[in-house]
Amino acid sequence: MHIEHPQKLEAALYVVATPIGNLRDITLRALDVLAGADIVAAEDTRNTSHLLKHHSIHAKQLIAVHQHNERGAAEKLVASIQSGLSVAFVSDAGTPAVSDPGALLVQAVLASGLRVIPIPGASAAVAALSASGLAAPHFLFYGFLPNKSAARRTALQGLLGHPYTLVFYEAPHRIVECVADLAAVLDGERQIVLAREVTKLFETIHACPLSEAGSWLASDANQQRGEFVVLVSGALPTAGFSVETLHTLALLLEELPLKQAVQLAAKISGANRSELYQHALALKQAKA
Repeated sequence: MHIEHPQKLEAALYVVATPIGNLRDITLRALDVLAGADIVAAEDTRNTSHLLKHHSIHAKQLIAVHQHNERGAAEKLVASIQSGLSVAFVSDAGTPAVSDPGALLVQAVLASGLRVIPIPGASAAVAALSASGLAAPHFLFYGFLPNKSAARRTALQGLLGHPYTLVFYEAPHRIVECVADLAAVLDGERQIVLAREVTKLFETIHACPLSEAGSWLASDANQQRGEFVVLVSGALPTAGFSVETLHTLALLLEELPLKQAVQLAAKISGANRSELYQHALALKQAKA
């Protein structure tokens, strides 16, 4: 598709979603904006050049804006918009500023009283969720968990009681360890969906009980390759405890003996001590 006469855009920051794999997963409006913008700011100019070339678009000016230069680049782009230029911002894939650079740039533009215009499109999290079969009405998008196992488990403890589908991003070199930590902290009977290489040639969407996910990954090294969206079904209601109470208990159990953790959690939350003890005991047994 070649755009002969791109439309003149108003001076603003356009946050443009781009494909997460298949280059045809881009909206007509996004193509119009990329063709018409005075400046295309990209996380990686090489990736963006490939996308633009595929759609026969010749950017007037293409500059790099990534996590290492975003703050300084934001000042220059604000000045460009103030002078009457239009700026289209894209990350490497998907929607910018969602587990990707862009939030600082958007912040700076808004703080200057200038307009930010979202150009919606592909999102790996939403694409995977739509094909997961997990029917909960709510989901919690977490993005990337910490790299180290201890910090990852602590973060997961904080999510233990949430009744929402949990949505994570994970890199191929950490997927096995991440799934092991998910199984260790969360209930093994929960459902997990591993969405790998979404929209790409080797796309795989696999659902199974969390307790079986490690074995599935180990059965074929090819299933450990590519970028992952990991979705886990939410916690079932437990004895009427609030999310805050369960979170408090989980954190205390990490540091204290069971009896002392329950005593403190009951004092902090006002929950019934004996019911809390039974729940804590079940948690300990599940992880034994």
